[in-house]
Amino acid sequence: MVANEVVAAAAVVEEPAPASAGAVDPMRLASRWRSPAEWGAAAAEMEAEPAPSELNTTNSSGLFAVVSTDRMSVRYLGVNQHGHDVGVVQANRPAPTRRAVYYFEMGVKNAGQKGQTSIGFTTENFKMRRQPGWESNSCGYHGDDGYLYRGPGKSESFGPKFTSGDTIGAGINYFSQEFFFTKNGSLVGSFQKEIKGPLYPTIAVHSQDEEVTVNFGKEPFCFDIEGYIFEEKMKQQSVSDKLDLQPDISHWIVRSYLLHYGYQDTLNSFDMASETDPPSNHQNGYGEPPEMYGLSHRKLLRQLIMSGDIDSAFKKLGEWYPQVIKDETSIICFLLHSQRFIEFIGAGQLEDAVKYARSNLANFLTHKAFDGLLKESVALLAYEKPAESCIGYLLDSPQREFVADAVNAAVLSTNPNMKDPESCLYSCLEKLLRQLTIQVFLGIKAFKLHLHLSSELRDETLCPSWKERDSPRSGDVDHDPCAITDTLILEVSQYTLHKVNA
Repeated sequence: MVANEVVAAAAVVEEPAPASAGAVDPMRLASRWRSPAEWGAAAAEMEAEPAPSELNTTNSSGLFAVVSTDRMSVRYLGVNQHGHDVGVVQANRPAPTRRAVYYFEMGVKNAGQKGQTSIGFTTENFKMRRQPGWESNSCGYHGDDGYLYRGPGKSESFGPKFTSGDTIGAGINYFSQEFFFTKNGSLVGSFQKEIKGPLYPTIAVHSQDEEVTVNFGKEPFCFDIEGYIFEEKMKQQSVSDKLDLQPDISHWIVRSYLLHYGYQDTLNSFDMASETDPPSNHQNGYGEPPEMYGLSHRKLLRQLIMSGDIDSAFKKLGEWYPQVIKDETSIICFLLHSQRFIEFIGAGQLEDAVKYARSNLANFLTHKAFDGLLKESVALLAYEKPAESCIGYLLDSPQREFVADAVNAAVLSTNPNMKDPESCLYSCLEKLLRQLTIQVFLGIKAFKLHLHLSSELRDETLCPSWKERDSPRSGDVDHDPCAITDTLILEVSQYTLHKVNA
């Protein structure tokens, strides 16, 4: 009943969440409190990216006959009189982008009178009576002359001509951002991918009796595409292996991570184990990092939140950083109040939870930005066993960790020497991993990588004995320094190369 009242009240007025000038937005850390089911659904959606499966004979030039019922082969029916009577047909979907390489093949069953078959990629608005490569935002490898065409006036000798019986392939290498073509299982060549936007696999016929078939992967390819992908991965690995990094750069990046999240005890153990000098004595130009700001305070605040003592966290914030909670309708106040409500639910104190919601969550009912977490939090009241419900993840430690990270970011934002607001949200290590994902994979399966970073890099790097030590009862919720070494960054590189595309 109370849950219905609170949720209904949320629909009365919708206003944007207030934000103080220059404040960071910790809600960008929302990935920290998504449920496993939500992560799984999102990952499945990414993996299920639709790929071309047949020829789109509806949106085409129409100058051909569909030879097979599965729409995988066409034959030219037009009259070759000029350059605008080409039988062009695209795939039914654009080439997928969430992979390392996309590839398809065309078999030339009959080269016809002039052998003017071609294969390539075009955009959605391509003129469907022109050869791929003859118009802007397209490229094509042509069989009659072996030329590569990349737009009006852009043609060059590229490879051998192809005719009846040949199998020609076209692909996009997202590693190197290049197009490439093959003939009868051998690589012909590649060139820089300059076309933006969704790209459709495209084939064309342009003289009497020309007939071609396509293979979008339902049958084995003539070209060893898996071997090609493996070689490309090895090239990327070779590039990363040749990077000349300062010998202790990874050590200081990891140290910055521990500083950023306030893991002070682990930091001290890490320094002792590696015999590291204090930052102020370091001679390589690093100096005192901004993450040192409020380290002991941030450590205690994290401990309080991770142990569920939200009232004490509120009290300490008021003493040390009153500007963070000065605005009672701020994001930080909302996260702390909602977490206090969740703690009541977790302890089985439903009456106290209802009272707390009425007195402390009512201020947030009119703000649309808080609507999602607020509704899910209040919905816990509707379940007899909330921990076993579909939103039971709110009662787990990852939700506390998200709130702790948000408070940590808010405290860091009060540092007058913190010039980059992004530094409040993410550690140097996390920024590096994000950049590594983009640069190496050019966005391929980046989401899947992000799913692993929070869980595996934060869990698998812990030794069992330190996991026990890091419980809230032990007094310091820290990471295990014995598993963090100077080779971590290189290990992460290996991790991304193998794990992401597993």
